[in-house]
This record gives sequence, C-alpha cells and structure tokens, in this order.
Amino acid sequence: MKIIILNGNPDADNIKFDNYLRDLSDSLESDNHTTNILKLREMNIKYCIGCFGCWLKTPGQCIFKDDSQAICREVINSDFVLFAAPLVMGFPSAVLKIAMDKLIPLLLPYIELVNNKECHHEKRYDKKYPLIGLLIEREDDTDSEDIKIVSDIFSRFAIDFKSSLCFVKETNIPVQEVSDEINSI
Repeated sequence: MKIIILNGNPDADNIKFDNYLRDLSDSLESDNHTTNILKLREMNIKYCIGCFGCWLKTPGQCIFKDDSQAICREVINSDFVLFAAPLVMGFPSAVLKIAMDKLIPLLLPYIELVNNKECHHEKRYDKKYPLIGLLIEREDDTDSEDIKIVSDIFSRFAIDFKSSLCFVKETNIPVQEVSDEINSI
C-alpha cells in the first residue's frame, strides 16, 4: 500500500512528534508499505483564497505555483493518507489545515446528492480516492470533547473527499498500535 503522511507539526523543536512519525514510517515500510512523509512546515504552501481558479482558470491545479500541486499529486496517487499534527488551540495545526484546503483541486465544482440528503462536490478523477487517518498530539488541556469535535470534522472532510476516516489516534499510544491499525485496512 502506498501511504502518504502529511506531517503538520509546525514546530521544528517538537522533535518527539517528528520522531514518532519517522518510527511509524519505518514500521510501515518493514511491513512492505511504501511511505512518504511530507513535512508541511518545510514546504511552500500558500493559503487558499477561495478564488475558484483551481476549478475554472487552471482546472485541477491551484493558480498559485506552490508545493500544493506536489501534495495533491502525492495524495491522489496514494492508497492511504495520514493527516498528522499536534493540536493547537483544540484543532490540528494551521499548517495541516492549509494543506487540507489546498486539496480542493482534487474535486470538481459540480455538486451531487450524497445519500439522498447531502450535497457534496463531485470527484475530479475517476479512481478510488485514498482512505484517511488522523494522528494527533494532545495539548495539556485536551479532553474527550475536543477529540470528538476534531473527529467529527475529519469525518465530514472524508465524506467531501470521497473517502472515509478509518481512525483517529493519538501519539500517546505506541507506534506499533498505529501501524497495526493501518495494516488492518
């Protein structure tokens, strides 16, 4: 399975988080998966300005020439995407959110009815979109309600992304448990 890990750790001094992802990648590769960790803080990713250029002017690509095009290419050609970030003020880091917003070119501007009750964008590509997982690092005051809110938001994101959220895990569990969860997909 081809696995992309979007490392949304904004703090280069948070070595523990980066090491956790490296250890997870090593574990997955030892199970014959192909992994690629994208350190989002080191990439040039401009904010989405909601201009619809990726739908109208340059279909399938952001109008800004930044690293989001490479991220989209990696994501759409993977089997599984792990969104990984520390929580910052109760939500995964801004650098991860910026990257999530820049995945919109993978969808079309056209709307379809899903489950006979919700409107969502249509897929741009006629292929299976990757499954999604979320790995978060708690803040000192993170509680179960915070985790539920973040889980709900990512579940909704997965629906819009033509996928499903397979799990939400925290970095306070052993790497092997996350690896096993991914291997069970």
